[in-house]
Amino acid sequence: GGDSSRNIGPFYKDIPHPEKSLFWFSTNTSKRGITLNIETVDGREILKRLVETADFVVESFQPGYMDDLGLGYSELKKAKPGIIVTSITPFGQTGPYARYQSTDLVGCAMGGLTRLLGDLGRPPVRMSCDPQAYFHAGLHGALGSVVAHYHRELTGEGQHVDVSMQEAVTLALMHAVEISEIMKVNVIGMGQFFVSVRPAPQSLLLTRVILPCKDGYVYFIFGGGGFGGLVQSSRAMVEWANEEGMLMEFKDSDFSQWDMSTITQEENDQRTAIVGDFLKTKTKAELYEQAVKRGIMLAPCNTIADTTMNAQLEARGFWEKVEHPELGETITYPGAPLKIKETPWRIQRRAPLIGEHNEEVFVEELGFSREEMAALKASGVV
Repeated sequence: GGDSSRNIGPFYKDIPHPEKSLFWFSTNTSKRGITLNIETVDGREILKRLVETADFVVESFQPGYMDDLGLGYSELKKAKPGIIVTSITPFGQTGPYARYQSTDLVGCAMGGLTRLLGDLGRPPVRMSCDPQAYFHAGLHGALGSVVAHYHRELTGEGQHVDVSMQEAVTLALMHAVEISEIMKVNVIGMGQFFVSVRPAPQSLLLTRVILPCKDGYVYFIFGGGGFGGLVQSSRAMVEWANEEGMLMEFKDSDFSQWDMSTITQEENDQRTAIVGDFLKTKTKAELYEQAVKRGIMLAPCNTIADTTMNAQLEARGFWEKVEHPELGETITYPGAPLKIKETPWRIQRRAPLIGEHNEEVFVEELGFSREEMAALKASGVV
């Protein structure tokens, strides 16, 4: 029983334990934790009492599970007519896949995202930072819940919000669906390349944009034509390199006259390779410093270590120090990606231990006596 994400590694100091999962730590800050067996009669009644005090119920069980227990939306709204129940499942509550189980990888694959990942000429790859499909679904679950709350504020009515992880992932495909339908091009993973879709017969033009430098990688696109910012950026890069005796091949180039609609793939690759030789002589920091100074559209591909030391994030107070008394340690967490002046967001506490807030919720808030709690614990309800 309990939340299975407690068993997702890696673990604090490599000690597998349901209260030492770093994944659990990162996704459950500021929450309270209770134990409650809703498959018991008493457990279901207690949940209904909790619903009476709640604005939202968020669940991710297989479709039909809550209904079978008498805890579906139709029953919970009897306990509180304005309740909003948000169900987040792999494929939604309806359709032929509704009762299929899934993992994050399956969600990305079935949503079409996996086919857009990885380098050209190799099989699709998984997104290395799991679980992005679940996170997308959770984000849309939060959005749907807020929309339902707005409706409730106007009408007093609750709603059932049905979120499909597959559909949430498919929204992340952006315009790949439209390209496929209108231009008859099946977009696939291009990895380190920027893809220009051109009229036939040239079709796709690939420009490598993730390029190696002295101590890692940077994002930079070398080109020209009708894109003013790209023209200025490429010209500024060449001017800098010319000062150091490199990229002399492009010294007198008029980047605004480059016709990217007719250039061959081989010519484009050669140009990128030449500028790539210059980038390899500089570090990420050197390249970024000059990019800012000269108006070059370049950015470093930050490692996690780079990100944690980023001056911009530090200046905005993004990182949060969270106390873990049970570990005798303070751990750094990402903070909020937004600033709200009147109601500032911050991490209130670390993720809860198993049943940590049982007394606070059941005794102090619901009014159970300690004798009743002892009986509920003995019977496996809490």
